[in-house]
Amino acid sequence: MTLVPFFSPDLGIDVPTAGRVISAYALGVVVGAPIFATLGAKLPRRTLLILLMMAFAVGNGLSAIAPGYYSMLLFRFLSGLPHGAYFGVGALVAASLVAPERRAQAVSMMMLGLTVATIIGVPLANALGQWVGWRWGFAIVALLSLCTAALVATQVPKDEVQPGASAMRELGALAKRQVWLTLGIGAIGFGGMFAVYTYLASTLLEVTGASPSLLPIVFSVFGLGMTVGTLACAWAADRALMPTVGGILLWSAVSLALFPFAAGHLGTLLPVVFMIGCGGGLGAVLQTRLMDVAGDAQTLAAALNHSAFNAANALGPWLGGMAIAAGYGWTSTGWVGLALAIGGLLVWALSLADDRRTVARRAVT
Repeated sequence: MTLVPFFSPDLGIDVPTAGRVISAYALGVVVGAPIFATLGAKLPRRTLLILLMMAFAVGNGLSAIAPGYYSMLLFRFLSGLPHGAYFGVGALVAASLVAPERRAQAVSMMMLGLTVATIIGVPLANALGQWVGWRWGFAIVALLSLCTAALVATQVPKDEVQPGASAMRELGALAKRQVWLTLGIGAIGFGGMFAVYTYLASTLLEVTGASPSLLPIVFSVFGLGMTVGTLACAWAADRALMPTVGGILLWSAVSLALFPFAAGHLGTLLPVVFMIGCGGGLGAVLQTRLMDVAGDAQTLAAALNHSAFNAANALGPWLGGMAIAAGYGWTSTGWVGLALAIGGLLVWALSLADDRRTVARRAVT
C-alpha cells in the first residue's frame, strides 16, 4: 500500500486506480483461502505451510517484473491466493502449542510477524520505492518468502494429518451461523482501517505537507500501534473475548473519526495514526473466536478469517478511492472508515444477540 504513489505513475494510472491493485491482492486472499484450506485438508499442516509460502514467493516475484497495470492486477491476485490459508493454518499450529486459555495470546504472537512488518518492512519498502524503485519492494518480499519456507521446514514441529480430516468436513464450517457472523465483523469492521491506510502516503504528501522522507516514520508509528494493539487485545480476549471485539470496533470508530481533523498537522496526525494501528488487534481476536464456533472445520474457518479481512482490504480502498475520486478530498477516507467500523459494530451486536438466544434455548431444553 505504501508503494502506491510510486508504482501508479510508472504504470500510467492515477492513485485511486492504483488502489484497485491493492484490492486485487485482497480478492486473491478471499478466493484462495477456502480453496487451499479445503484442498489441503489431508496434508500435514507443516507441509501445507511450506507449499503456500513457496506459491507466495512466486506471485511476488512476478509482481516485481509486471510490465503494466493489467499484468500487475493479475500478479497481485495470484500473490494473494495463498495468504489466507497460510495465516489460518499458522494460527492453528500456534494455538495447538499452548493451553486453551492462552490461545489468543499464542495466535497474537504468530500475528506479530505482520505487526513487526508494519514497523520495519513497510517503511523499508516505502524507502526503497523512493531510493531504488518500487519493484525492489516486491522482489525482496519474494526472497524473504523463500527464506520463510525454509525456516518453516526446519523449525515448525512435524505433525500428522488430523484424524478424520477431509474437504467435506471443512466445508461444514459454512453451515454455522456464528462463523458467518464472525466473518462479517471482520469483513466490514476492519475495512475502515484499510480505507485510511491505503491512501495514508498520499494524504501525508497532499494534506499534511509532509516530506517524503518522513513517510517511513509515520508508517512505523502505525506499525507500533498495531503491535501494541495485537498484544493488548489478545490478553483481553483470553479473559473476555466478545466484549474485547466490541471494544476494539468502538476504539476504531473513534480513531477513524478523528483522522480528518488531525490530518492537517503531523503533530496531531501521529497519535491518531497510532490509535488507528491499535485497531489491528482485531485480527488475532476474531481468529480465536472462529476456533470456538467452527467445531471440527478448524482449517477452513481459520483461513476464512483472512478472507474476511481481505474482503475488508478490498472494500476499504475501493470505497475510499470512490470518495476521493468524487471530490471529497483525501481525508474523506476517515469518514468512510467510521461508517465501516460502525457497520462492524452492528454485526457484532447481531452475533452477541444470537449467542444469547442460543444459550437461552439450551437452558430451556
